[in-house]
This record gives sequence, structure tokens and C-alpha cells, in this order.
Amino acid sequence: MTDCQKYVNEIKEGRYKDAVSTIYDAFPLPASIGRVCPHPCEDACRRQMVEEPISIAFLKAFAADKIEADGDPYVIQCEPDTGKHVAIVGGGPAGLTAAYFLRRYGHQVTIYDMMPKMGGMLRYGIPEYRLPKAVLDREIHIIADSGVKMVNDVRLGKEITLDGLRDQHDAVLLAIGAWTSMSMRVPGEDLEGVYGGIDFLERLGLGEKPVLGERVAVCGGGNTAMDCCRTAVRLGAKEVYVIYRRTRNEMPAADIEIEEAEEEGVTFKFLTNPIEFYGENGKLTGVKLQIMELGEPDASGRRRPVPVEGATEDIALDNVLMAIGQTANCDGVDASLLTPRGTIACDELTFRTAFDDVFAAGDVTNRGAGIAIQAIGEAQKAALCINNYLEGDEVRGHIPYFVEREVTPEEFEDRPKQNREKMPGLTPEQRRDNFEPIYFGFTEEQALREASRCLECGCHDYYDCRLIRFAHAFDVNPSKYAGETPNRENVPVVTEMIVHDPNKCVLCGLCYRTCEQVAGKTFLGLYNRGFSTVVNPMVPEEARTFCATCLKCVEVCPTGAMRSYPAVERKVALS
Repeated sequence: MTDCQKYVNEIKEGRYKDAVSTIYDAFPLPASIGRVCPHPCEDACRRQMVEEPISIAFLKAFAADKIEADGDPYVIQCEPDTGKHVAIVGGGPAGLTAAYFLRRYGHQVTIYDMMPKMGGMLRYGIPEYRLPKAVLDREIHIIADSGVKMVNDVRLGKEITLDGLRDQHDAVLLAIGAWTSMSMRVPGEDLEGVYGGIDFLERLGLGEKPVLGERVAVCGGGNTAMDCCRTAVRLGAKEVYVIYRRTRNEMPAADIEIEEAEEEGVTFKFLTNPIEFYGENGKLTGVKLQIMELGEPDASGRRRPVPVEGATEDIALDNVLMAIGQTANCDGVDASLLTPRGTIACDELTFRTAFDDVFAAGDVTNRGAGIAIQAIGEAQKAALCINNYLEGDEVRGHIPYFVEREVTPEEFEDRPKQNREKMPGLTPEQRRDNFEPIYFGFTEEQALREASRCLECGCHDYYDCRLIRFAHAFDVNPSKYAGETPNRENVPVVTEMIVHDPNKCVLCGLCYRTCEQVAGKTFLGLYNRGFSTVVNPMVPEEARTFCATCLKCVEVCPTGAMRSYPAVERKVALS
């Protein structure tokens, strides 16, 4: 779980190293993920109730790039050596993330990967124009410098075996990803010129330059399909089509990817579905498309595409790239560990397989392939479970507890409009015939303006709250003892530097006892008795300057009820 609000605020205050440290508390690879993530976090950003969500992903990449450019790269701090050894199979986002956390816990870690270099789909599934591999290399080196051993060009079931890894290590994590393009089961798939989308991008990542004809179609509507069609443009194809059986509204690809593909000349054939690839002398020459229309919603909630009887269309083609999905190749994995879908079965909370010492995470697990940040999230949790196993503790995971509340646009009506910063980059004409990075990155001025748009609408102290840590440690179930939640609207201002939120206060007494016994003052006290008791400031004029430098009540507050203004606001208040 990433504290987006915290690192956005740290960027706003110019504390870029702190921002990167906050991100690394949740996962490594911020510069890489900040460039390629479809940022589901931005869908939840409440700033969109004012105008547009904050560019959380781009800010993440900016902070990581900035400290690197300043010659102050992040260094991973590790616990003392535990003497335990973990093998990770797969050097993609899941494997790298798990290795990072396990190394921080103090374990020795070795990553085994089948490809020439680490990075997985970040390297071999995402083109250079979206993720420069020099950026990825830099972030992988940070992990390697922490002591993680990396072994390439070894394949599970060939150079290494699962039994051998179990014999040599205390635990094994399988994070082998999903590297096989799904078949469309359409006649003519075996014709020359029909390729899997992942296979095509992998060849590109290996340094090859696949030869395509002038007319190319990509089947699919996800981000991989967008990578394929935009790569085809850059390789010189004159006509590039995206064939998708639903409408644009149902496409899972990021809007910006679709928009930029259109700018680069890609033609979208919505509500069409291939029913035959045909050719001459074993070579593709065209595709017959079934015209579709949307029917009733399916299990995913999207309206199901149904054929329009008798309506077809033919397109002359030289190549087809199938990008409708990808599956795992689990060669070398014991059959008893596999699901009927060919993925690895593991507990959804502990990530443990049928073997006590073998865990799994990422695209190879139960649900199948997803986006990189999902694999990273699984790997972070899996690493914690592996650490518990190695320490002899109960191997279990848990779902973090959050207090949620509904908010409405009316709550933010007083906020001035400030549009999202536009990322500078190449024009469509400049980017069509090369693989140069299409974005330049935010300038420092842009990043500060963008970060200042944050509404700071979440709990400022969630990640420092001792109460929530205890709640997680003891699996709190608030509904079991549900009662009336007090709603005290008045937030007393202790001084111009400090505010107290009575709705977060648990009346532990640390603030006023610290004020009296440590600071030697009596600026805080209690008002009322019983359930209506609240902390009440009783501050003379001298508190104006004294509290600005003391802040001991803020430091000891376990829930964040007592909070100081950020440093920037503090300067304004003092002036």
C-alpha cells in the first residue's frame, strides 16, 4: 500500500529524497512504474471532483529521476543477515519486488531468470519509447547493490529444477510471469505473418527489429495491443488497424494510449471480430471480420458483443499481431501445484502453494495476467509471508483495515480550479518513425505545481498511527463492537502551528501530560467528563512562539489527532 498523499506532499515541499523513500516503503522501481503504470490510483483521486485527478504516476517518476540527476540515488537499508536463503524464479516486477523486500528483511536472495537480462515484461514487453531501458537498468542496479544475486539465462525445468532449488534454499518464490500469447482459435492462425503480440514485443526487447509489411492489424483492446500497434507504426507500416469486438468505451487500454495511437495514424475497427485469416502459398493476405453489436452485459459488467447476421468485412493485410491476452508457461512446475487454467494455485492471503516452502506471486498465480502494479502488490505481501515463514511465525496475510467515508463534490466547492499539468513530449510527427522516449518528464516547476493540487483529503497520519498498527496486528473487527461514532465538527486550534482533531483522539492523555511533564507548560488540558471529554487548548500568548519550536504533543500523539501545519504553511503563519 503506497501513501500517495504523503509522497505528493513531500514533493510539494521539495523533499524529493523523502518522497522516494516513502515510495520505496511500498515498492521499488518508482521511475519505471511511474512511466508505464495505467495508474488506477488516479481513478480514486478526489481531485477529479474539482477538475482532474493528480498526475500521481508522473510525480513518482519525477522524484526518482530528480534524486538520480542530483547524484543522490536511493540506497536500500537492510536488516542484519538472518542466515536464511530464498530463491526467486523470475526477474520481472514481481520477482524484483519480492527480492527487494526479502533483502530488506536481512535474508540472502538469488533471482533466477530465463532471459538475458532482468526486468521481465518491463524490459521485454514494453517498448523503449514508453520505458527507456537505461531507467530500468538503473533501478535494477539499486536492488542488486543491496546484495541480491541475479542469475540469467536459466530456465525452470532445464538448467534449474524446483526440487533442486528447494534443496539449496530455505524458501522458493515462483514469479515466472505470463509469457505466452493467447490463441484466438481462428482459422489461419498458422499462416506466415500471424504473430503473438507478446512474442513480437519480446523480439523487439531482445534487440531484434521484426520485419513487417505495409498493412498490419492488431487484435485486442488492452495496453499490449496499443504497444503492438504503435510499434508497428514505428517499424514503418503504412496502414495499421486495431481490431476490437466492442466499442472504445469498453476498451481496457488507458485512454492516453488510445489517443496517442490515433494521433500516430492507427485506425480503430470497433465492433469487429476476426473469423478467418486467409492467404496464399501459406502466407497471410487478409482477414475476414464479423461485424458485431453490443447485447446484454456479461459477467464483467460490459455489454456482450454479438454477431450481426450476414455482416462481414474483408481487409487486405501483410501481418496480424494477436494481443488478446497472455498465459503462463509452467514447464518445470510440479503438476500438483497447478490450477485447471494452467496457473499456479496459491492461497490468496499467504501466497503459499501446496508445498510449505514454495510460494507464488504475480501473473502466474490464480487470477492470471494483470498489470505490473498488481504483480508488485502481490509480491510485497508474499515477501512478508515468506519472512514470517523463515522466522518461524504463523504464515498469514491480512486485509488492512481502513475507515472509509463517502465524499461529494460539494465538499470541495471552495477549492480553486487548477488544471492538471500537461506532460511535455514529442509531437505525433516527431515520434512516428523512432523509439525515442515520447515524454520529457515534468520540470521541477511543473512537479511543484502539480503536487500542490493535492487536496490532502485523507488521514495525514495513517502510516504513523500506532492505533492502526495495533488494529492490524490483532485483526481488529470494529463491527463486532459497533457503536455510535462521535462527530465533533469543531477542530480546536491549539496555536497557529498546531491543530487538534477530536474525532481522531482516543484520550490517551499523552499530549497534555507531555506538555506539563516534559515541556514544563500547561497549555493543554481536558474539558468535560465521560464520553463527552475532549482535549481543550488553554493557551496564553507565549504559546505562539513556544509551540512553534516544541511540537512535543504532536510527536507523541499515537493517532495523528494532534497535527502541525506543514513547514511551508508554518512559515506563512509566522510571517
